[in-house]
Amino acid sequence: MASSALRNVKVPPNSATLDEARHRVFDFFREACRSLPSVMEIYNLYDVVTISELRSSISSQIRKNTHVTDPKVIDMLIFKGLEELRNVVEHSKQRHHIIGQYVVGRRAFEQEELGIKNQGTTTFLKNFYETNYF
Repeated sequence: MASSALRNVKVPPNSATLDEARHRVFDFFREACRSLPSVMEIYNLYDVVTISELRSSISSQIRKNTHVTDPKVIDMLIFKGLEELRNVVEHSKQRHHIIGQYVVGRRAFEQEELGIKNQGTTTFLKNFYETNYF
């Protein structure tokens, strides 16, 4: 379904303006959101995450780069995003990769923003984590 559409995608020429690059970001987001139902089906993620949570994960990944204003850099980021989307849709990743990157990773990022990362840990574990390298 979505994989045949993504195989035919070719690298577009570089964006001439910031506005054109912005439109390409929206097109990429739209394409990624349209592929989410097939991703949910391929990786059997219904028991772990909802489509809206994955959609917000994609949007947060895009919003992390809102400070970028160079159209060439934006095009490169879009290309990397398309490559990642192609890998996910063509089942080049395993289920635990998707869960680790887009489900658990997103929740850990939200906890880090809220400052509740160490909530519920004992002082022994806190000292252990601070003194030992992983």
